[in-house]
Amino acid sequence: MKLMSFAWESRLTQVLLAGVTTLIFAAQALADDSGAQLAQHLYDRADGRDSTALTTMTLTEPGRSPRVRRLVIYRLKRKPGELAVLSRFTEPADISGTGLLTLDHPHADSDQWIYLPAMDRVRRISASRKGGRFVNSEYYYEDLRDRKPTQDQHRILRRETLNSVVCEVLESTPVDASNSVYLKRISWIDPVTLLPLQIDYYEKNLQEPSKRMQVKKTGKIQGYWTVLDSTVSDLASGNQTRLTIDKIIFDRRLPTQLFTTQALEDEGVEEEYRP
Repeated sequence: MKLMSFAWESRLTQVLLAGVTTLIFAAQALADDSGAQLAQHLYDRADGRDSTALTTMTLTEPGRSPRVRRLVIYRLKRKPGELAVLSRFTEPADISGTGLLTLDHPHADSDQWIYLPAMDRVRRISASRKGGRFVNSEYYYEDLRDRKPTQDQHRILRRETLNSVVCEVLESTPVDASNSVYLKRISWIDPVTLLPLQIDYYEKNLQEPSKRMQVKKTGKIQGYWTVLDSTVSDLASGNQTRLTIDKIIFDRRLPTQLFTTQALEDEGVEEEYRP
């Protein structure tokens, strides 16, 4: 009887352990699925067919006076997963005319070209330069490319209050480590606006972020929730790049010919579309 009782108890323990293991894996799968859904909702957030933004970029380094630049950013959604962005600096004189064109494709790598007036030519940005700094800012070329939710594995870590907003904290890890300069990103998502209010970027250390993006101000413009003031900081050096939207207009029916290397090289093509 003792042997039978022991065998029965052993079998019951195995069943219970198997059940607990199943529940753990099921909970993990549910958490991963919820993370993927949140990432997709974030990606699908309504932000207009196109937009034109007059923007101020302020570069700050410890011990140095801030450097202020002005630029205009044009954005066009051609179809799902296909995004075109043209950024053109207008001030100061030493960077005026410099432009960046980014074409994101649904099922292929992004294409990027930069125009440098001093060289008077358009130069293609190699896909391997994901970690290159755009005009010496804290923005990498990768930061200026569209990233599809399927390129990362997502999971919701927790809920956390940030600046009086209860956020979903989302961890995103590249499916293919070779297609990102980052080991992972952790984002604090406002569930109402579907805007990330903070993103921590991890490059070389999974325990310690190297960069941090913080949103200072948001607003609803023409019915679209929009980031109006944000800062990206290098956490080691203390260098910061701040982007402030001075004016933004949505749904102007921008033409596709604005987002070509010809328009990138010829500033006169896009000047008529500046607000």
